[in-house]
Amino acid sequence: MTTRHIAIGCDHRGLELKEKVKDILCSKGYSYKDFGCYTEESVDYPDIAELVCKSINNGESDSGILICSTGAGMSIAANKVNGIRAVLCFDSFLALRARQHNNANVLCLASSVNHDSIQDIVTSFMEGVFEGDRHQRRIDKIKAIESRNRQAC
Repeated sequence: MTTRHIAIGCDHRGLELKEKVKDILCSKGYSYKDFGCYTEESVDYPDIAELVCKSINNGESDSGILICSTGAGMSIAANKVNGIRAVLCFDSFLALRARQHNNANVLCLASSVNHDSIQDIVTSFMEGVFEGDRHQRRIDKIKAIESRNRQAC
């Protein structure tokens, strides 16, 4: 089995949780690339989200994890990148269903998420398998929406 490679990033508010998530990824045998930030100095989360999402789209990473204060900003920014299906999850059920039904490729987390549940959330997302079938039809419709609404450069 090939090791999955994960792109991970955070803003200054997500730094502590990012380090914990990196430990979880290592303990589960995943490799990762950390796209920042690396200090508690204020940064703009859209910059980090774009780097992580580009890593997925160019094939460097299989999926991504983004962390900011609420998780909402990272989710919004990530979902602006074509081909990205980012979800904000607060529990393992949501994380699992996001993979099974939506084939989500980016997990977004709030830095305030219960740190006792973070291992279950990350594990559920990483180990969840897309079920295809009727769910693929829905993913295809999402892709069609992206295509119809792609802005000209």
